[in-house]
Amino acid sequence: MDIRTRPTLAALPLLAAGATIFIWSSAFPAISYGLQAFAPAELALLRFLVASAIFAVPVAAGWIALPPRRDWPAVVALALLGMTVYQLSLGYAMTRVPAGSAAVIVSIAPGVVAALAALRLGEVLGGRMLVGLAIAFVGAVFVTFGSGRVIRFEPMALLVLVAVLATSIYFVFQKPLLQRTTPIGFTAASIFVGTIGLLPFGLHLPEKLALASGAQLTSAIWLGVGPTVLGYIAWSFALSRAPVSIVSSFLYAQPLIAGVIAWLWLGQTMGALAIAGGALTLVGVVLSVRGAPAAAAVPPRRSALVRTCTALWHGVQVQIR
Repeated sequence: MDIRTRPTLAALPLLAAGATIFIWSSAFPAISYGLQAFAPAELALLRFLVASAIFAVPVAAGWIALPPRRDWPAVVALALLGMTVYQLSLGYAMTRVPAGSAAVIVSIAPGVVAALAALRLGEVLGGRMLVGLAIAFVGAVFVTFGSGRVIRFEPMALLVLVAVLATSIYFVFQKPLLQRTTPIGFTAASIFVGTIGLLPFGLHLPEKLALASGAQLTSAIWLGVGPTVLGYIAWSFALSRAPVSIVSSFLYAQPLIAGVIAWLWLGQTMGALAIAGGALTLVGVVLSVRGAPAAAAVPPRRSALVRTCTALWHGVQVQIR
């Protein structure tokens, strides 16, 4: 799909990517509430159990089709990496690494995704797009400094790098699989596998549930419904319809949006440097999108019913001749 010459079709995946960033940004205050009662692995397992429960009924009823059997080895590997490893690495790193340090490290994710997309998928990274990614990264760093967060790196920051690499591989390598399944089906399968991967780390979750407050349980439920279910569905939809490097550039806006949410919800102020960084981030994202190379239009996939009817019609024509 050419995201420059077909703006109407391009609007949906870009809107989905933008909506995902808003949803994922809302996870920060919810996580802060949840970590008061649960360990990082327990909170991750709880949110994934909620997400799995949401998907269980429609999948069992056949309303959501899971990926084809031949793709399951890849789905399992990607889900364990992009869900289980990502959640554990980032969660435990955040118990020691300052939020500002983690935000700066996570901000390299779009660059890693763009590089992997060029190597794995052959996506072309134009000069304007590379400049846009660089500007957006600088803006994300400015937002972090301007939010009054302490930047102090330590060995535990390596776990954040592990999380960045895990989620980058998950984003890039799912792209070919999304050509053979639906975004919601791939998301459901990934969440099921990710939940199973987290089970060994949540042995003390039942006793923690009995001690948690209503607000902490509500935050965990929102993490399962919003960032985990809605967020990953919208993100997979965007990845299935637009270049991975373009979609991932929206991640640069996350520090800005998280800062705005914290200002509106928690009363935390944003300094002039953070506001300037937010403007740079938005400029960088726009340049990345506008700098995307033109791609050949991909004809829409026809449904199985349409393919069957077409084959029957061709067969009738052959018999008539």
